[in-house]
Amino acid sequence: MDCLGQRCPLPVIAMARRIPAVPVGSVVRVLADDPAAAIDIPAWCRMRGQEYLGKVETGAGTGYEVRRRH
Repeated sequence: MDCLGQRCPLPVIAMARRIPAVPVGSVVRVLADDPAAAIDIPAWCRMRGQEYLGKVETGAGTGYEVRRRH
């Protein structure tokens, strides 16, 4: 998901809307350049019972990977 240029809380909202649309066990990568995403995405995962896999540096920016658990 490309959330580059979006500010808090938009990347988390976009991810929250996307997660139900992917199969359980699938991984969603959120590209975000808002520094708050590094805090908000792992926190959202803890609150919602999803698995935060970590961040990945890509050519386009930082990607935050989340696996749908339920």
